[in-house]
Amino acid sequence: MEMDGALLSRIQFAWTVSFHILFPTITIGLASYLAIMEGLWLKTRNPVYRAQLLFWIKPFAVTFGMGVVSGIVLSYEFGTNFSEFSQATSTVLGPLLTYEVLTAFFLEAGFLGIMLFGWNRVSERMHFVATVIVAIGTIISAFWILAANSWMQTPAGAVLDKQGVFQVVSWMEVIFNPSFPYRLVHMLLASFLTVSFLIAGVSAWHIRKDRQNPVAQKGLSVALWAALVLAPLQAWVGDLHGLNVLEHQPIKVAAMEGIWETEQGAGLRLFAVPDQEQETNHFEVKIPYLASLILTHDAQGTLQGLKSVPADERPPVAVVFYSFRIMVGIGMLMLLAAVVGAWLRWRGNLYSANWFHKGLQWMIPAGLVATLAGWYVVEVGRQPWLVHGFLRTNDMVSAHPEQRVLFTLILFVIVYSLLFAVYLYFMCKLLKRLPSIDATVDEKESIKSQSAEYLTTSSTTTGIPS
Repeated sequence: MEMDGALLSRIQFAWTVSFHILFPTITIGLASYLAIMEGLWLKTRNPVYRAQLLFWIKPFAVTFGMGVVSGIVLSYEFGTNFSEFSQATSTVLGPLLTYEVLTAFFLEAGFLGIMLFGWNRVSERMHFVATVIVAIGTIISAFWILAANSWMQTPAGAVLDKQGVFQVVSWMEVIFNPSFPYRLVHMLLASFLTVSFLIAGVSAWHIRKDRQNPVAQKGLSVALWAALVLAPLQAWVGDLHGLNVLEHQPIKVAAMEGIWETEQGAGLRLFAVPDQEQETNHFEVKIPYLASLILTHDAQGTLQGLKSVPADERPPVAVVFYSFRIMVGIGMLMLLAAVVGAWLRWRGNLYSANWFHKGLQWMIPAGLVATLAGWYVVEVGRQPWLVHGFLRTNDMVSAHPEQRVLFTLILFVIVYSLLFAVYLYFMCKLLKRLPSIDATVDEKESIKSQSAEYLTTSSTTTGIPS
């Protein structure tokens, strides 16, 4: 494959957005978890909830900072690597991204300081309000970003004028475009599931070190209850999302399923090796009629094949095909883990099943891997379109020399790899220290001591002055 400037720019953006999306995925879910824990503590005064709050707020702070820094780069890449795209969509995406800054980023920035450093400086209720507002801010941020990205998938409410610039005719149609509601809910549930298994895995590790630790037991219990609700809900929303994609982007579905010829009663390919040049699959293993049954709710339903459009309008099939199976496979594994956890809880063995705890440790990054795979399905499956049906990706790339794009790509790979290594180091350092409950210490004094410890740790690990 020839590495021209357009392909290098696409790889560079893919690398930076893959790095960035890890952090919002965690912060969206973790912010809501912190708000729930603080609310339960204020209501019950159970010190276990307070310990959960003080423990997980540290990783949240580090992850939030990484998300902000890595997200800024993406905005610049629109202009540097995809200048034609920026000009054509500025009237649509510019306001949407501005709304995200005004309604979400400013909201988070205004109350994040109170949330992180407001212990003993504001009232308990005010601190809880700040935590809730930060959680709401992360969701609002996801709202606007996904509105913009979904518009690129299923553009509506804007027309392309003679100068090649989109003009908005209905902001409601732009924002609430056909794929947006499904993708927003799907992403939020993915974030909550990701954090559920992060908390479950870390709690399982601490239970293996100290089976009687009430903080670890509570974290494991809450996380598995959440997964038991979220995993089947995500499967249902995913089915609805799939039906929406089939309606508006049938070729993406064809790539997801590895369907080359338009088929009636299409089988579900459990495994295959897609061959883009030969326009066929090798080593197919499929269940007859199941793909049609799932996607059309009719075993004899018709699914459009990749060959129904010219070759230059087909996405890279192998990437979409395998990414989709990784996402679905991890989702099924999460559902299985949640059900097994419920069974162990019923048997009274939830905190003593060492084999289960080891498995949960391996699943700590599962949600992040599934999220990345899902985004590859969405973004690669849209190709060759940047705005589906209107703007081709290769036509929107800036005319930079290949050497210059390659040089910046190499720099991004090196710098981001180092940053991620540092992030993992500090995260592991924080997550290995689970607070314990000292019943002999007065609650107020305990709050002060743990808060002081938190401020000291956070200021040294995040670089945020206290």
